Amino acid sequence: MTTPVSLALAIGALVAGAVAGYILARVRTRREEVRPPGPTVAELLERLVRSSNNGVVVLNRFGDMVLHNPRAYELGLVKVNQADPRARKAAEQVVETEEPLEIDLSPLEARGRQPEAVLGQVRPLGDGFTVVEAIDHSEAIRLEAVRRDFVANVSHELKTPVGAIALLTEAVLDAAEDVAEVRRFGGKILRESTRLGQLVTELIALSRLQGAERLPDLNVVEVDAVVREALGRTTLSAESADIGITTDHPSGLLVEGDRTLLVTALSNLLENAVAYSPAGSPVSISRRLADGMVEIAVTDRGIGIAEDEQQRVFERFYRADKARSRATGGTGLGLAIVKHVAANHGGSVGLWSRPGTGSTFTLRIPAHVRPEPATEPARAAKTSPAPRQEKTPERTPRLVVTGQDSPDHGGNL
Repeated sequence: MTTPVSLALAIGALVAGAVAGYILARVRTRREEVRPPGPTVAELLERLVRSSNNGVVVLNRFGDMVLHNPRAYELGLVKVNQADPRARKAAEQVVETEEPLEIDLSPLEARGRQPEAVLGQVRPLGDGFTVVEAIDHSEAIRLEAVRRDFVANVSHELKTPVGAIALLTEAVLDAAEDVAEVRRFGGKILRESTRLGQLVTELIALSRLQGAERLPDLNVVEVDAVVREALGRTTLSAESADIGITTDHPSGLLVEGDRTLLVTALSNLLENAVAYSPAGSPVSISRRLADGMVEIAVTDRGIGIAEDEQQRVFERFYRADKARSRATGGTGLGLAIVKHVAANHGGSVGLWSRPGTGSTFTLRIPAHVRPEPATEPARAAKTSPAPRQEKTPERTPRLVVTGQDSPDHGGNL
């Protein structure tokens, strides 16, 4: 039986609970009102790390990643969800010594437009945690290398035609009364000045490719258009040398690149093939798709290149046949330009050659992947049937080689 005292105690407990709940609700409401709108400090710090231009990775004492940003992937600091082994080893040392450490995190295999010089700074955070910050110094390194090489190349190469022009000019002044001698020396001056202008132009182009200037953006380029334009540039020199250039059928292939640079590279390969081929011999161009790369091969039946010189022909100013280079007015920069154009497109250039047989230079550029067409809903397919040509399977580009093409194309690179 409930007594008045117990009833009063129960009512008092209910009232006390209601008052306490009301007070707690008011406190929570006030706290929410006091909290400023917007992200917290922790959220801002996370945004700062993710938007940083430097690669950032936080490691625990076991070398496992706790935090990283997208830039760490771009600089190669993180691969397959793991930190670079060099960074992990340096982090272990920093945990033991509690002293910051600088390490070289440059890619072991630089390719195309990827960073080439990456410096890492490893700092302790306490409790066994470390932070690795990767900084890209590629542009500064490339710019310094270009400046140094440009000065060395200019001092070494330009003095020859400049000295020749000075001597020939003196000869013209001494033979001012002899019209025949003036014409003879004048022709030599014209050839040397033309070679000098070509040398300066190619030096400037090479310095741009090596990083002195910002590279152009890559676009979708038709390989067949590149071949046509390069042929147009080489037609005159080929006709003068009595050399015929043959090509395979249009391929319809596409690449990611800069059309002007690709035409320059292919033109240099064609000019090189014409210059080192005997009169009446053939030069051919072939195109094909292999392992996601578009291969453009230029084959000649010229003097060929010895095996011990095949790696050096891509160096600046290196000439396999110095006497022929002087006779044709070559600068020794054509193949170096081709190499850097290929590298800046994420590709490469290969060489197969045999003395007395000829050479095949193959320019390899990543192919453009066409986006897959969107699948139409079933209802739309019933109301609007697809045209007949859409049911035709996509054709795979096929290389059609002329009778003068090298059988070694693509097999000895």
